Amino acid sequence: SVSRTSPNLAFVPACLPPDPVDVEELQHFVSSSKRLFVMTGAGISTESGIPDYRSEGVGLYARTDRRPIQHAEFVRSASARQRYWARNFVGWPQFSSHQPNRAHLVLRDWEKLGKLHWLVTQNVDALHTKAGSQRMTELHGCTHRVFCLDCGDQMLRSELQEHFEALNPTWKAEAFGVAPDGDVFLTDEQVRNFQVPACRKCGGILKPDVTFFGDTVSQEKVNFVHQRLAESDSMLVAGSSMQVYSGYRFALAAREKQLPIAIINIGPTRLDHFASLKLNSRCGELLPLIV
Repeated sequence: SVSRTSPNLAFVPACLPPDPVDVEELQHFVSSSKRLFVMTGAGISTESGIPDYRSEGVGLYARTDRRPIQHAEFVRSASARQRYWARNFVGWPQFSSHQPNRAHLVLRDWEKLGKLHWLVTQNVDALHTKAGSQRMTELHGCTHRVFCLDCGDQMLRSELQEHFEALNPTWKAEAFGVAPDGDVFLTDEQVRNFQVPACRKCGGILKPDVTFFGDTVSQEKVNFVHQRLAESDSMLVAGSSMQVYSGYRFALAAREKQLPIAIINIGPTRLDHFASLKLNSRCGELLPLIV
């Protein structure tokens, strides 16, 4: 079920309502596109109550000194994995309950109408999937899936939650704040006795099916997205500052192909100097105005 309630603006930076001129310009951009390539970032999910990393004043980096786990640390350190999974276990019920907002639904509708050629999301929250998008690549994977680093066996994150509960029947911890990837803040003392299950098939290390910081997106996936971009005639960036190179490279490719690029994002982005159109608005407020 998709939430149709008012947007949660706790993690959305302040901004003015869409200017009618901006709406008209974006309408012209979308109407002129036949095969639109869309890239979304954390800023499209903030209205669903999920914080982003970089927004001024309300992003995770602005509010705390916490940083997401690094890939090498997760692979190398059993205590780092224990800490990660304990925090993820506590945060999962809330994180997995978030629902798509109006921006996700609009993009799904554009796909159904044949307007949207391909959607690439940098988010790992599954909200585009919940909204019903199908012509889509999750560039950095999805927290709703887990796999074994050794044998590759996959399972649903919801299934792993049951294993955690069975292994830790008396373990309890209260969460303080949730991060964009579902992480919460716990003390070392709280996580010390948390038990982490191994792979059910080979006893290997379980990891969420996401690209952690310091890791790279597979070349196969990168090539696939470049192919979808090559088939497109314009690019729309929604809710991303494009600071991470794994997404930014596709904007560089679009510029090289001389595709028009439009951006909807509150605050500056890495593309501002070469975009055709930059709109400083909430995605969930502006996108529904486009027909």
